[in-house]
Amino acid sequence: TFTAWCNSHLRKAGTQIENIEEDFRDGLKLMLLLEVISGERLAKPERGKMRVHKISNVNKALDFIASKGVKLVSIGAEEIVDGNVKMTLGMIWTIILRFAIQDISVEETSAKEGLLLWCQRKTAPYKNVNIQNFHISWKDGLGFCALIHRHRPELIDYGKLRKDDPLTNLNTAFDVAEKYLDIPKMLDAEDIIGTLRPDEKAIMTYVSCYYHAFSGAQKAETAANRICKVLAVNQENEQLMEDYEKLASDLLEWIRRTIPWLENRAPENTMQAMQQKLEDFRDYRRLHKPPKVQEKCQLEINFNTLQTKLRLSNRPAFMPSEGKMVSDINNAWGGLEQAEKGYEEWLLNEIRRLERLDHLAEKFRQKASIHESWTDGKEAMLQQKDYETATLSEIKALLKKHEAFESDLAAHQDRVEQIAAIAQELNELDYYDSPSVNARCQKICDQWDNLGALTQKRREALERTEKLLETIDQLYLEYAKRAAPFNNWMEGAMEDLQDTFIVHTIEEIQGLTTAHEQFKATLPDADKERQAILGIHNEVSKIVQTYHVNMAGTNPYTTITPQEINGKWEHVRQLVPRRDQALMEEHARQQQNERLRKQFGAQANVIGPWIQTKMEEIGRISIEMHGTLEDQLNHLRQYEKSIVNYKPKIDQLEGDHQQIQEALIFDNKHTNYTMEHIRVGWEQLLTTIARTINEVENQILTRDAKGISQEQMNEFRASFNHFDRKKTGMMDCEDFRACLISMGYNMGEAEFARIMSIVDPNRLGVVTFQAFIDFMSRETADTDTADQVMASFKILAGDKNYITVDELRRELPPDQAEYCIARMAPYNGRDAVPGALDYMSFSTALYGESDL
Repeated sequence: TFTAWCNSHLRKAGTQIENIEEDFRDGLKLMLLLEVISGERLAKPERGKMRVHKISNVNKALDFIASKGVKLVSIGAEEIVDGNVKMTLGMIWTIILRFAIQDISVEETSAKEGLLLWCQRKTAPYKNVNIQNFHISWKDGLGFCALIHRHRPELIDYGKLRKDDPLTNLNTAFDVAEKYLDIPKMLDAEDIIGTLRPDEKAIMTYVSCYYHAFSGAQKAETAANRICKVLAVNQENEQLMEDYEKLASDLLEWIRRTIPWLENRAPENTMQAMQQKLEDFRDYRRLHKPPKVQEKCQLEINFNTLQTKLRLSNRPAFMPSEGKMVSDINNAWGGLEQAEKGYEEWLLNEIRRLERLDHLAEKFRQKASIHESWTDGKEAMLQQKDYETATLSEIKALLKKHEAFESDLAAHQDRVEQIAAIAQELNELDYYDSPSVNARCQKICDQWDNLGALTQKRREALERTEKLLETIDQLYLEYAKRAAPFNNWMEGAMEDLQDTFIVHTIEEIQGLTTAHEQFKATLPDADKERQAILGIHNEVSKIVQTYHVNMAGTNPYTTITPQEINGKWEHVRQLVPRRDQALMEEHARQQQNERLRKQFGAQANVIGPWIQTKMEEIGRISIEMHGTLEDQLNHLRQYEKSIVNYKPKIDQLEGDHQQIQEALIFDNKHTNYTMEHIRVGWEQLLTTIARTINEVENQILTRDAKGISQEQMNEFRASFNHFDRKKTGMMDCEDFRACLISMGYNMGEAEFARIMSIVDPNRLGVVTFQAFIDFMSRETADTDTADQVMASFKILAGDKNYITVDELRRELPPDQAEYCIARMAPYNGRDAVPGALDYMSFSTALYGESDL
């Protein structure tokens, strides 16, 4: 094998060797071999026949080999001159490795691995070939035949070869290689078949000849690899664009569906229904909105990452569909949060209103019932004509009775006015059952007016009769006059003691308690009045019994009996401890409410400043230089972890806030932080840390893609921070100009305007750190271009102005070949053939410089 390899080069100089052990001993043909394979001239050889001349020539050859970076271990000129076979073959193998195999490298592998990888890739489409090494993988001969057929399919009918006929396969490959590829027969088919493990060096030497014979095809493979890389970038970017569009559409659709629900202000008639609305709103805040906050943040991160990848691959910036820009989503999100804030305020106001309405409606019903009970039968009584047949004493009694009634009537005037005032307030608060309230109130007022008219009319009738009647019982009259207001006082007391109340603070319940204690202080005087009234009745009874008056047991001036007074008095005494209990329970509830306020305030006063501190710390990390970008990224992720671990405290605060709302607590003097403040701050904190991490990741992408060292990145950051005078994370135009001048840029207005159009394409008047890095590394970047891709396609097309479908499928992986075929326009030049495609327009379109 080595002899045939040497002769394949020596014949170019018109000579050859017969015996590799003998023919290199004088060093002459060895020097000639090195000149042929290297293309360089060696030192002039010695022409003498003596041993010293031969050693000199061999040393000149060995020195030339060593000058090419090859270490010759234990190989000396004397051994070659003496015909040492082992040393001679070792030297020839070293030459083969250096000049035939060393330069073979595929994807930065070693020479041997590169040659093996080249063989595997070229024979991959052949199902009966599996190249794993340089010995037994070649025994059936199909590997050699596959290499020839892959590059010159017209030389071998591969379909007729059989794996079980290795002799035919090997001889076919050797004969075709020698006849058409100028590769001499270096191997013997019978030897390969007859040995258990063919010689690895011999196989490598022979296969390397195939590699060099097909070196022209290697350019096409390189071009194909470049195209595959570009297409893979394009496919990945297109998928990212599709993902962004779908996520943006889903988020905008959710916002579009949610805002009308939050803007619906249709009130409910009952407290239970409004409480359900509030519970639904809490579920939205707790369950439905947080994932959407995450999606919105992820959308911005995906958008920034996509733009960075497009910029790094020289692709045009991604422009989302109309209405799906990040700014559009932020605007829609702002509308959502505005509607959300207004909805919560409306809910709480509605609950307050309904609570007040329920209280007023119950109060109206109680007072109306008491009044209606009192007026029952009064109209019929006032319309009686009993005075027409009464005696004088009876008329006197009727007149006094009527006076007592008028006193009683006047005492009820205040209740009627209260009933009308409550009805008016219910109307103003838009009570759902206002029509029935108004009807009942109107009936009471109409009846009251009628009672007043009837009272006046009856009084006038009695006074006309009074002149005829002179007898009156003073004791009954005094009893009636004192019993009526006392009875009314007791009814008022019972009404007040049973009156429902609603309070929101401890001060309010303490006010009610004070009023109740004041009322209890009046009970001894009231009891004296009761005993005095009963004493009058007892005096009447004594007089009746003493003088046998014919009116015993009745009082013509009033219907209020001592038994009734005692019964109501006992009822008042029973109601007092009940009122005590109710006020005490309400006082306990208000104490619990105050505890909830303090508990919420204590936590909110810690969490609020904590969120603000974290926001400031993240801002400092993003502009300071401590370690590498990876260090900053790890630091930020530790911050993110600590922030995420803080979430249970937010959840606990949410739970306390829910207890406060369920207790209908609407103010809190112990903190200036509301749950809304905490929620907004928490969402901003999560978004800021995620966005800052994404910015550092994009800086790493830029650094790695542009080949920027960590020292350069630190220098860029130091310059940027120095001229970021306002510490906003951005430089304005004048600061940026000063930064460029400090770095050695000498430019006029036109040049500065051109640079600003690059770093600030949207004309915002500021330069971000990402844009600054892109600009500083733009000129030295090693990126692919449209011209490079076009040149690569031209290699695959064999210098034609078009490429065929078959050529694409042969040179590219299947998925990327079909990607090109689906997107390339037909080639319409004069030299077009069927299936010709226009790779030039396609290459340009990949970089956005023209439409396909």
